[in-house]
Amino acid sequence: MAATAGFSKRAQAGKTVSFLNRDERVEMDNPIRVAVMGCNGRMGKVLLEAISHAEGVVVGAALERPGSAVIGLDAGELNGLGRLGVIISDSLDKVRDEFDLIIDFTRPEVTLANLAFARAHHKQMVIGTTGFDDAGKAALKAAAGEIGIVFASNYSVGVNLVFKLLEQAAKVMGDYTDIEIIEGHHRHKVDAPSGTALSMGEVVAKTLGRDLKECAVYGREGITGERDRNTIGFATIRAGDLVGEHTVMFADIGERVEISHKASSRLTFANGAVRAGKWLKGQGAGLYDMQDVLGLK
Repeated sequence: MAATAGFSKRAQAGKTVSFLNRDERVEMDNPIRVAVMGCNGRMGKVLLEAISHAEGVVVGAALERPGSAVIGLDAGELNGLGRLGVIISDSLDKVRDEFDLIIDFTRPEVTLANLAFARAHHKQMVIGTTGFDDAGKAALKAAAGEIGIVFASNYSVGVNLVFKLLEQAAKVMGDYTDIEIIEGHHRHKVDAPSGTALSMGEVVAKTLGRDLKECAVYGREGITGERDRNTIGFATIRAGDLVGEHTVMFADIGERVEISHKASSRLTFANGAVRAGKWLKGQGAGLYDMQDVLGLK
């Protein structure tokens, strides 16, 4: 099998994949050094994989919560990527000279603490954490006055294309149809509706000149009365290992249009986050999203 850039050797039958370690890859075009937060979590593991495969980036640091059993282990060996020469740490401050960019898909309170560190030390951030309250969103905007931040509810290229399709559908059909958003995720997801579903609702509401906070209906139970056409309904599914499924329905009498996206692998989101980090390198301070990264604005 022919060699591929970014690998010291390719996997062959019965053999283990071995990736270039950090020191080897730093010599390749001065890549962006990335700190992966929550490196032993579901998204953290996939981010390590995506970075290890990508050109122009390298795992510079890998972080886990204090007290984790994986502290002190090699991040690559732990995740079957071969030795990366990156020892898992419990503190950004301990490894602050080892990275240029933070990618964070953790929880709001953790991300905000990491954001404060990034702001103080002039590190850029790619944030995929969802579930921020108004105060958290205000903190993101404030930090973006000093550092570059990409903040998106979903880093899938397909989902961001769906956002554009929703604008068109809302312009054509939104005023005379019933609009419902149905989303499904794995049993471990802690916030509902998903950040992506809310973003879809925001796109539709903004296009129609509505305030989502005023027109959203989250679930229905009991005697709800006749549906108000000016509302946007949300329904949530939490089951099994669903990676992420979203459908927006524009329903009229006699016909309906459904715009859907289904993700089958978290690598979709991880690759998008890496793409965002590479794009962010050439940007100044500011709060950006994947629409900016993909040139869809």
